[in-house]
Amino acid sequence: MREPAFWWQPGTGGLLTPFAVLYGAVAAVRMQAHGVRAGLPVICLGNLTVGGAGKTPAALAVAHLLHAARERPFFLSRGYGGRLAGPLRVNPAIHHAADVGDEPLLLTRLAPTIVARDRVAGAKFAQFAGASVIVMDDGLQNPSLAKDLAIVLVDGRRGIGNGRIIPAGPLRAPLGWQLDRAQALVVVGPPERCGEDHRSRAASRHGHFPRPPRPR
Repeated sequence: MREPAFWWQPGTGGLLTPFAVLYGAVAAVRMQAHGVRAGLPVICLGNLTVGGAGKTPAALAVAHLLHAARERPFFLSRGYGGRLAGPLRVNPAIHHAADVGDEPLLLTRLAPTIVARDRVAGAKFAQFAGASVIVMDDGLQNPSLAKDLAIVLVDGRRGIGNGRIIPAGPLRAPLGWQLDRAQALVVVGPPERCGEDHRSRAASRHGHFPRPPRPR
């Protein structure tokens, strides 16, 4: 299913607001749940909207830093687009995109990668396999597994679109609820659509989110 074009146009989606309010209320209640502690550090790379925002490259960059610190990171992925529920360790010799999705096959080139629809079971699998830290390439809105560090990525070109929640816009949950669960925000690319209003909302909640540099 393709994203509606109006999601990324300011001032649109008003007619769907009642449905967005209902969806957002359910998402907010779900996000209040307390996740299970994994027993080892969990770093989550997530985004505020549907679609990509550079989570996979960011996860790879984090893993490189962890390797440099002599840690043993394991990636934990839902395996979006794959048919296998897991938990399982991705093996490129026997697994294909139809089995585990595209991203895990890329991630496993750098570090062991676990695919699991059940994030808690996946974290336990990774710990048993020798992980010292878990890096999630998604799951910000999923409360089942507690995160020690949540980093939100925003596509600088598209921002948060019209700022409305599904189905009126691209937000996965109310913006405030998502930002309150993040310790850092990274704008990927020139901040063309990451407007001043959205940056000020983030800063008002966390105080330490810097203004993205203007492209020269």
